[in-house]
Amino acid sequence: MRDNVDRLLDQWKTERPDIDPAPMGVVGRISRAEGLLALRLRDHFATHDLQRWEFDILATLRRSGVPFRLTAGALVESSMVTSGAITNRIDRLVARGLVTRETDPGNRRSVLITLTDEGLRLVDVAVTTHVANEEKLLAPLSGREQDQLAGLLRKLLVGLGDTPS
Repeated sequence: MRDNVDRLLDQWKTERPDIDPAPMGVVGRISRAEGLLALRLRDHFATHDLQRWEFDILATLRRSGVPFRLTAGALVESSMVTSGAITNRIDRLVARGLVTRETDPGNRRSVLITLTDEGLRLVDVAVTTHVANEEKLLAPLSGREQDQLAGLLRKLLVGLGDTPS
């Protein structure tokens, strides 16, 4: 079985036999997989009239548990975007009626973002179909292979400095 990356590696082996392009194969495949997965995820979220970033924010609030509320700062940390970007994104979700924004009564400098009933309904439906979609996307791999891949990717990410804060 060959993929598009194999073709590129063959070209490098021919043109530069003095280097081992194997690392390019790993990084290239991770990059290509991310791109292909991102397209499939975008298409899936569009069936719920959502963009991926919208789902990410709604899902972050949902998994935070009752009352499905976080500070804007906590959302910034979770999403790894700037505070300006999160403000714009929250504005758009407020306009859609999926979240509310209010000043934290316990800390007037903090803003609380809360899922609305509509936001909760939407994210609950979307996460159910999202998991089913991801199962389909990973179907070429057995359950054991998925576990192995997850473990290897976790090891790589930790090695690159991606550790929980």
